[in-house]
Amino acid sequence: MAIENTVDGGRRAALAMAACGVAAAALAPGLVRAQAPAWPTRPVRIVVAYPAGGVSDVVARLLADKLAPVLGQPVVIENKAGASGSIGMDAVAKATDGHTLGFAAISPLALNPHLGASPFDPAKDIVPVATVMYSPVLLLGTPASSARDFRDLLAQAKAKPGSIRWATSGQASLGHIMLEQVMHTAGVQMTHIPYKGGGQQMNDALSGQFEILSTNAGPAVLQHIKAGKLKALAVGAPDRLDTLPDVPTLAELGQGAANLSSLFGVFAPAGMPAAVVARLNAEINKVLALPEVRAKLDASDNVPLGGTAADFGKRIAAESEANLRIIRAAGIKGQ
Repeated sequence: MAIENTVDGGRRAALAMAACGVAAAALAPGLVRAQAPAWPTRPVRIVVAYPAGGVSDVVARLLADKLAPVLGQPVVIENKAGASGSIGMDAVAKATDGHTLGFAAISPLALNPHLGASPFDPAKDIVPVATVMYSPVLLLGTPASSARDFRDLLAQAKAKPGSIRWATSGQASLGHIMLEQVMHTAGVQMTHIPYKGGGQQMNDALSGQFEILSTNAGPAVLQHIKAGKLKALAVGAPDRLDTLPDVPTLAELGQGAANLSSLFGVFAPAGMPAAVVARLNAEINKVLALPEVRAKLDASDNVPLGGTAADFGKRIAAESEANLRIIRAAGIKGQ
């Protein structure tokens, strides 16, 4: 699956021929194409590892719209949800067409493999292309909660062990990791309520089926907070959110180990040529620097990042190691 950039390949070939005293004109177009086929030569597919309509899907479609003109081919989105992102990333790992990318949080690489058999090898089958954003995780009180703030929540949990029910997106999810860290650090016991879908989880939160909800930030969540239907107690993020400036981070509340957020990025199969990965990284960084793109991400409380593919890989490795320590210390088991 040798795919190279046409322009760069052509320049290298021309320089080599000139150095040998051969006229660059001798490079027939057919020969150049044979040595360095253009990329992409067909539509590019981005597999989104989550359902349509969510924040990750919206951001992936925004990237696709901006990348298509510069790549010179359509960029299409395909949603493959399930198994906390592992199904979609498995499709990316096994793609052999040279034109398939993935968009997901890093959990399928840095969390899921520690909790059961993974259908792909994160270290061998997937390569990071570009960090796109981090999505803060909000800790919310529902109508069933009487906690005034996070410290009051811990006081209630300490007074009545197990009485506080904390809902997450699933067993061994990022929210579950946060819950285990909070309980460990604060020395309290709460009851984990794992869900398999965000829609039912939010409906049950609004009707007070449990006291606490951890979920990624987004416009719909913010709307419920502003309407007084949910109360923001804390946020997992490096800094407070501009839209919720009075809500402290978990780190500010003495819960540094639980101060987690979802890191999202673009991935490729391991066979993708380095030159293509480098080009994609450069183009994605340009897209993330566009004012209209940053404005749309900021409006949803998702923070645009960017950076090199190598740095993205280091962040994934560091989080994988941290997750493994947490999982072992808490005795968390996969489904």
